[in-house]
Amino acid sequence: MYSIKDVADKAGVATSTVSKVLNNYPNVSAATKKKVNEAIKELNYVPNAVAAALSSKQSSRVAILMNQTTQTTAIDEIDMQYLTGAIVKAKELGLDVITIFFSMLQDKTVDEIAIYLRSQSVKGLVIYGLSREDKTLIELINREEFKCVLIDAPIVNPSTSCVWINQAQAQYDVAKSVLSTNPARSILYISGKENGFVTAERRKGMQRLCEESGIELTEMCGNFSELQARNITMEHANNFDMIVCASDIMAIGAMKALTEMDIFRPVCGFDGITLMGYVGKQMATVKQDFYRLSSIAMSEIRDLLNGGEGREVISEHEIVRLQYLDIIC
Repeated sequence: MYSIKDVADKAGVATSTVSKVLNNYPNVSAATKKKVNEAIKELNYVPNAVAAALSSKQSSRVAILMNQTTQTTAIDEIDMQYLTGAIVKAKELGLDVITIFFSMLQDKTVDEIAIYLRSQSVKGLVIYGLSREDKTLIELINREEFKCVLIDAPIVNPSTSCVWINQAQAQYDVAKSVLSTNPARSILYISGKENGFVTAERRKGMQRLCEESGIELTEMCGNFSELQARNITMEHANNFDMIVCASDIMAIGAMKALTEMDIFRPVCGFDGITLMGYVGKQMATVKQDFYRLSSIAMSEIRDLLNGGEGREVISEHEIVRLQYLDIIC
């Protein structure tokens, strides 16, 4: 087995420099990092922390990867439910977990991320908020070196599972529930992030509903932003009979705009966050149990670590109209 000195000799640097690269010190040049990482890869060097963990059979550490790039603190509720569900279930299953944010891995190569995770004794990843733009992480997932469970990202391979609700059906169901009491000939659909995996699926649900019902559908990207949804509504609401939003935050922005414009259009959202109960309009929404989804994901990563094979796991959803009395305690 090679030592850190072997890596240093191979890279032509001091052992302290190798240690700095392994521990992600900021004051190391890109060229030096490259030389060290290439030496680590060529020698298949395993840091002492990882070797010790393996020798003591502590091989079930799981990293929770969170993408904290939201534009408003109003939806921190979702992240907190995710984290709580994951941590409580991990404790129940006897899994050791650490939390890593996407920003901590920014500008790292796939090899650098893998080395960092190995240095933390990580064997499994539960990833929240992955989009098509996260190409480095997607490459890491496809390498299958780590067992992975993805929330709301439909990538499945022998080492990777996906956990989510049926996004297309949920979007179809909530819009249809509003249509049943508010017939419409045209719908403005305010979608989420352009490169989001859920955006593509929810779009399918809206397209299917409008094709079946003979309704004219116009889609505009709201990027999960309350402000963008408000601005889109202010500019275009007069031209449509109904507004469907791909998140509750955007639905709130749309409803506030309609109130300012003093016009009525039925609006529905997606997610079922507590804030919807304070709006006062009882908008229909898709209620997701984020705590439960995260708990399922942690059970799934445990099964993968124990030799299971990756799969798609579909959880249930519910169409609700949140009221103030439903959310206070």
